[in-house]
Amino acid sequence: MAAAAAQVQDLGLPAIYLHTIAELLRERGVDDRAILTRVGLDPACLTDDDVRVSMNQAGEFVTRAVIESGEPGLGILLAGELVLPLHGPLGVAAMNSRTLGEAMSLLVRYLKLRAPHLGIFLETEGNYTVLRFTGGSELGMLQSFIMDAVLFGCIKMSLQLLGKPVDGTFVRRRGREPNYYQRFRQRIPVPVEFEAVDDAIVIPSAELAAPTRFSDEQMANISRAQCEQALQRLTEDACFAARVRRVIETSHPFPPKLARVAATLFVSERTLKRRLQEENISFQAVVDQVRLDRASELLRSTSMSLSQIADGLGYADAANFTRAFKRWTGLSPSAYRSEQANRDSAPRLAHPVSGR
Repeated sequence: MAAAAAQVQDLGLPAIYLHTIAELLRERGVDDRAILTRVGLDPACLTDDDVRVSMNQAGEFVTRAVIESGEPGLGILLAGELVLPLHGPLGVAAMNSRTLGEAMSLLVRYLKLRAPHLGIFLETEGNYTVLRFTGGSELGMLQSFIMDAVLFGCIKMSLQLLGKPVDGTFVRRRGREPNYYQRFRQRIPVPVEFEAVDDAIVIPSAELAAPTRFSDEQMANISRAQCEQALQRLTEDACFAARVRRVIETSHPFPPKLARVAATLFVSERTLKRRLQEENISFQAVVDQVRLDRASELLRSTSMSLSQIADGLGYADAANFTRAFKRWTGLSPSAYRSEQANRDSAPRLAHPVSGR
């Protein structure tokens, strides 16, 4: 049995999924930007697949989205939008797998990249292979939404891989059939059994040898390597400072106050400071690193004036921003912009700020 256990740490959720939910809301006449900003999220940050949102903020956004849209089946709607490339390197690796079974093995190994709060197990039951998902009780009322999105999203993935439903496949769901399910029944190409002992996808083992439509060995190797690198980075990002950074870099307005970040992470301001100090960094240092990353990207890829960049980074004026940028990098923003005109690399802090 292969397994990928859910982590206690908040490793965040890829922001692109929240962006997709926001688009679904907009199509239904719901003000998605108002909901995002109400929970402290910056809509402009959500289209970058490298950005991850804390589970606390993601959960609050999804809860408000379900309530304000009046659509309890929002998880099924999200599943219908999950094309393979939306899953980042994992989606590309699965798309270029040789067989359905190979794609499933990748999902087991790398699910943490896309849904780190879930566990996944690959088991055998007679002539069937079972892909079983588990979620901790901390998911609360989001359990139904998340399982709808993940289980039916995986069915959508297999449909894209093979071009047709997998013969003999069905879905098992814990609990009673929800009232909204029949409205979506025609969208789901496989049977669903409710009041089951687990949340799982059950596939005839013989079907795992089915060839995929897009297999490309070279692309598969590249994307798998990217998955390994991403998994290593995510594991390294299990520290508390990384959780703080995730909140800071997706916050609206920017930069957030320490009290706002502490509340988002459900800790006191004192605890937040103490835990960062234990990792030899300060809250201001994390804010400054996010500011540097944003500033360098804007200087490289836009023609925004220094005043516009300073305003977006929360500085009173361009002079304060210029002094801070020069302290971080040893260069003025203008000099950096000129030097980076034909380069893509971002600078690092010349003298990283230590905890204080």
